Amino acid sequence: MTHDADILIVGGGLNGPALALALAQGGLSVAVIDARPATARADEAFDGRAYALALASVRVLQALGIWAGLRDKTQPITGIRTSQGHAGQGASPLMLGFDAAEIEEGAMGQMVEDRHLYRAFLAAMQAEPRITLHSGAKVVGQATEAGGVSVTLEDGRVLRGRLLVGCDGRDSAVARRAGIKRWGWDYGQTGLVCALDHELPHDGVAHQFFMPPGPLAILPLPGNRCSIVWSERTATAQAINALEDAAYLEVLRPRFGSFLGEISLAGARFAYPLRLTIAESFVAERLALVGDAAHGVHPIAGQGLNLGLRDVAALAEVLIEAARRGEDIAAPDVLERYQAWRRFDVVRLALGMDAVNTLFSNGNPVLEAVRGLGMGAINALPMLRRMFIREAAGLNAAAPKLMQGEAI
Repeated sequence: MTHDADILIVGGGLNGPALALALAQGGLSVAVIDARPATARADEAFDGRAYALALASVRVLQALGIWAGLRDKTQPITGIRTSQGHAGQGASPLMLGFDAAEIEEGAMGQMVEDRHLYRAFLAAMQAEPRITLHSGAKVVGQATEAGGVSVTLEDGRVLRGRLLVGCDGRDSAVARRAGIKRWGWDYGQTGLVCALDHELPHDGVAHQFFMPPGPLAILPLPGNRCSIVWSERTATAQAINALEDAAYLEVLRPRFGSFLGEISLAGARFAYPLRLTIAESFVAERLALVGDAAHGVHPIAGQGLNLGLRDVAALAEVLIEAARRGEDIAAPDVLERYQAWRRFDVVRLALGMDAVNTLFSNGNPVLEAVRGLGMGAINALPMLRRMFIREAAGLNAAAPKLMQGEAI
């Protein structure tokens, strides 16, 4: 069959463009099909959505050649402070703290806004002749054919390739059409997300405050500004989200505390239901899933995009090396290499974050005491602290080449 591109990627958020760039740099042609228009994704207005990129994810962006244009728009994460307590009562004196100096790798990670990250990807895709972006194009069908795959767009066009990759989110239509089922559960929590201006400098320190209803993450942005991910029981979150801005802030202040001075909203407010959802298989016939299409996890530690970029790095390396050896890049044994590389890591981290959320999202006084002692013990053991920091930064010796900052 005649191919429009070697690889068809459905979904143009962040993982899709990252994968397209990695594959194109390895000599493969790629078509990215995005239901949302690029002009909407690249809106320059600040809305508060941002990501905590682990050090390994920063190295992926460096290897893809887009980090230099982002550097002056990011906020280095110089430390992490984790504590537990109750709204209005402040944090327990037993706090777990990590500092970037402990791993001698520079900043532990970087905060970057969604708008800046997508625009950097868009510019890089437009400059890459091996990538064709079909913006504002919705996929309504897909099929496996002799020697390849095809997708049908809403306007009737049919695109053909050797491999189809789903980067289309937690409710992936690519996975659903392929008959891939999912497992997981609802957390009964909703994440409230927004950006805040504050009086005092944050010094690049991220905070994770665990309360019985759910955790509050406070993530530093450039200037005296931060992004928060505030988890509450769903009914409570819905009531809070329905409030006017002033009332919303009144509910937030006892949870946020006064350590950054007075706070005010700086952008739009968002609400996302929280659930664990993992595809039973990350691959099917001539098909692979990446990012949220393969796994959706709790936002504790902000690992969602980082996990997706790990998928990108692994799949790109598997496909490029297979192509160089003359293999069919969509052969079952090739795709199984990707699944074997990623599935254990994903399930391990997903269940680990699930366990942390379950352990901390309650007010049991006995568990509070045990948690406090555990944080104190980690603080007192430098080697254990270093292990936690390196895990959070994604510094894994078995990481794909892109995560080590190397071209494939």
